[in-house]
Amino acid sequence: MLEISPAKVVHIVFQAREKAMAEAELRAFIEALNEDEKASLVALVWIGRETFDAEDLAEAIATAKAEATTPTENYLVGMPLFADYLEAGLEAIGISPTEVEEDFFDR
Repeated sequence: MLEISPAKVVHIVFQAREKAMAEAELRAFIEALNEDEKASLVALVWIGRETFDAEDLAEAIATAKAEATTPTENYLVGMPLFADYLEAGLEAIGISPTEVEEDFFDR
């Protein structure tokens, strides 16, 4: 089960797309997440780039926790296309990033 809210993922995607202006904020936001949220974020990226299948979400999260050797914010922010991978990961597990994004901006 995903251990981060889709709204937080969409927030990170939004900040990642504005990275030139908000990289420090993006890094701080990811750094402030708890370990379960960070592992879920990494798992979503892996699912989005097809390293894991969507049905292997729990295994991807467990692997992310076990193999965490680099701060999550450094690992993700340094990855080209990580925002695209997050969106693809959400879609793969059945969550529409577009719907979450609409809710995020309607607040």
